[in-house]
Amino acid sequence: MGFKKPIKKKSTFKYWIGQLHLWLGLISGLFVLFLGLTGCILAFQREIEDAVQTYRFTETQNKPLLAPTQLKAIADKALPNKHAHSVTYQPGRTTQVVYYDLVADYYYIVFVNQYTGKVLKVKNMDEDFFRIIIMGHYYLWLPPEIGQPILTTATMMFVFLLISGLVLWWPKSKAARKQRFTVKLKSKWRRLNYDLHNVLGFYITFIAIFIGLTGMVMGFQWFAKSVYWVSSGGKTMTEWEETYSDTTSLTKLSTNAAAADLLWAKFLKEDPKFKGSLDVHVPEDEKGAVEIAKNPDPNTYWKADYRYFDQHTLKEIEVKHQFGKFANATVADKIIRMNYDIHVGAIAGLPGKIIAFIASLIAASMPVTGVIIWIGRKKKKRAKISPATAIQPQFQ
Repeated sequence: MGFKKPIKKKSTFKYWIGQLHLWLGLISGLFVLFLGLTGCILAFQREIEDAVQTYRFTETQNKPLLAPTQLKAIADKALPNKHAHSVTYQPGRTTQVVYYDLVADYYYIVFVNQYTGKVLKVKNMDEDFFRIIIMGHYYLWLPPEIGQPILTTATMMFVFLLISGLVLWWPKSKAARKQRFTVKLKSKWRRLNYDLHNVLGFYITFIAIFIGLTGMVMGFQWFAKSVYWVSSGGKTMTEWEETYSDTTSLTKLSTNAAAADLLWAKFLKEDPKFKGSLDVHVPEDEKGAVEIAKNPDPNTYWKADYRYFDQHTLKEIEVKHQFGKFANATVADKIIRMNYDIHVGAIAGLPGKIIAFIASLIAASMPVTGVIIWIGRKKKKRAKISPATAIQPQFQ
């Protein structure tokens, strides 16, 4: 009797894990399918845009660049009654003047030739294909306060499904391992479907877990703060907040040149051979600070150096949140900064994006193959109970 007891506990544990795996899978299945497919579409967004949108590129020329405020003034004429959020420079690419406002609810990008001032494209991002997919992937095309919790909860369920699936599937012996780590392509379709669900699910488990956890960081503030708390050794994450210039300062610039232009020129002079992107945020009013983001690798975001300056004195303003100087970023800050790049696979370059694409595709297939397995088992149980067997207990 003492030998049977732990076996019973183990089977009971697996039974309840199996029940949770089944019902959480049925509840979250459609959302996981949706997130997987939209994730596949977004995996190579930048590469596709660069291939089909020629206005994104302007050859580097031996001519002076137009200053941020000059480009902003040109873009303002092409897009009146909007406030420019930033001006982005990158060698070989057309300068982008971004117009973004959460309250007024608009998002435009004006592509301006940084040498001639010619407007190449005014793009309403609300009509952009990838932007539409992103809004679905993040919010299910619902208000953020409704759509984001729904999708993030489904993502949390998916992470549990990956772990529970591993527990249920893991082979007990070496002989079983040899069979379970390969997809038997020549087997019957039910067996093939089973292998596609379990074997492929195993191979993408650890990648998909990272994709899911990073999605939860973006979707749940409490989870992001928990990740920061653990990775920092118990420190509280500092919330991002707007940085302001000192409007009470008696010291004012003695030149008429805009502070954003002066700081931009200073950054260019300090590193004239810089090949990354330079993002200049022009203040909207006298309270705003000038923000300059210098990113050595525009294919990712986590290495960017975010600097803030008083527009009246050009004095640098130190910030305490994680989006400040890269040199001041702690390990926990860098983990939060890396989150998006890990989520899309960009942290590992093109190979990482390919891996993220494959993992998203397999993740999208798992609810489908899982439902087929469930339906097959229900039919199998019904077949075992024949009419004669069903009425037999009445005569016992």
